[in-house]
Amino acid sequence: MHYGATIFITDASIQPAELARELEARGFESLWLPEHSHIPVERRSPWPGGAELPKMYYDVYEPFTALAAAAAVTTRLRVATGVCLLVQRDPIQTAKDVATLDRISHGRFLFGVGAGWNAEEMANHGTGDFARRFALLRERVEAMRQIWTRSKAEYHGEHVDFAPIYAWPKPVQKPHPKVHVGGGFPGGARRAAAFGDGWMPIHGRDDLLASLPAFRELVAKQGRDPAALEISIFGMLPDEAALARYRDAGVTRAVFGLPPAPRSELLPLLDRCAELARRVG
Repeated sequence: MHYGATIFITDASIQPAELARELEARGFESLWLPEHSHIPVERRSPWPGGAELPKMYYDVYEPFTALAAAAAVTTRLRVATGVCLLVQRDPIQTAKDVATLDRISHGRFLFGVGAGWNAEEMANHGTGDFARRFALLRERVEAMRQIWTRSKAEYHGEHVDFAPIYAWPKPVQKPHPKVHVGGGFPGGARRAAAFGDGWMPIHGRDDLLASLPAFRELVAKQGRDPAALEISIFGMLPDEAALARYRDAGVTRAVFGLPPAPRSELLPLLDRCAELARRVG
């Protein structure tokens, strides 16, 4: 099982290049950064994590820029979005952003995507009907795959529609970086089975061990090989028993959730997580 870390990088936390060096030095496989462009003052959408939205959601860095800084100072650490709110982004420009970062990192990028929960944030981006965001997510993923793999790319869907275009660079990874779809069970699992290269559920929000066989059945029903899809459990705590259970269940990756803390507070936690990863294997 691989081990990664996710964190809301802010102006008050450890910075991305510094964190990336520390993660690589401790043997972590990947760094995953989330995305929120802004938080509307008149937000009505409830945060799935609880009653009060943490300040880090207001302050978080833009992920592609931060990941480029992380990639520039490392050689093995994989850099990843966890998750990119693709329903709020132009797919043609984002395809270029992904390909550029994949080239800068020499093929170390993992593309985690999600539809998000903040309807007011999405509306400010012109996303449209909140209830149809999952259909929009799928079409944007499909359109980006066309851009990454074809010299003349085109896509014609209900939500995304463009005539043939030239768009470079192409990613280093072939056919393209893996697309990891975020979300719980069963909705997120169904979307990952239908059009993802991996599934990214959050630890503690579902009975994931019970859901894993059902997820693999969903993949098989799509005519796909369940072994080909990665499973990355997000927001892990330094819990050795839980890590061992996920390892034994065939989970690909456990991603520790780190607080947006300065270096002095964060490094002891990194040491603890790294030691647990070594023991669990």
